[in-house]
Amino acid sequence: MKFANVLRACRVEKPRHFRLADHDPAECFGFSTDVEKVKPLLADGVARIEKLQQCLYSDGRWAVLIVLQGMDAAGKDGIVKHVMSGVNPQGCEVHAFKAPSAEELAHDFLWRAAKVLPGRGHIGIFNRSYYEEVLVVRVHPEMLKQEKLPPGAAGKDLWRHRFKEIRAFERHLVRGGTRVLSSASASWHGSTSRPNAGSSR
Repeated sequence: MKFANVLRACRVEKPRHFRLADHDPAECFGFSTDVEKVKPLLADGVARIEKLQQCLYSDGRWAVLIVLQGMDAAGKDGIVKHVMSGVNPQGCEVHAFKAPSAEELAHDFLWRAAKVLPGRGHIGIFNRSYYEEVLVVRVHPEMLKQEKLPPGAAGKDLWRHRFKEIRAFERHLVRGGTRVLSSASASWHGSTSRPNAGSSR
């Protein structure tokens, strides 16, 4: 299968109709699961990324933000290590979002991501992200208490508002020239169902 077809199959075009249960997590799109067999394919991809990064930098009008959101052992570190191995480190920064610091807790939940966004011509990689705020924090009330929100701000509509704020934040980035590529786009977070609590802060 061609890469274009794989990307098309993995892209969420109609987020309101997207259901994770409708997709097989073991789908390989015809590619082998043998690491040795796919190494040449990975090498070709890395070389292509290297050329595209040069174009991105020389053009200087766009930035790329790659958001890797997933549970522990989901392969986030492997993507950074192997897939992005051909990227010039001078034009790429990786930010791993751990438990928020006291300074970060004193700001709104998007602040710590906003302050480390990639500049034009650069690539930024978020290992975990602001999606944690509608996943882990949602099922661990003690984490929400640490944010010391003002009275009324943590009411029953909090999560619905945060879903909207994340979508608005990403639309704002795109309008400003930052292409957002995510492994778990906030566009499907319109659901009010209880999320998976598998990842940790």
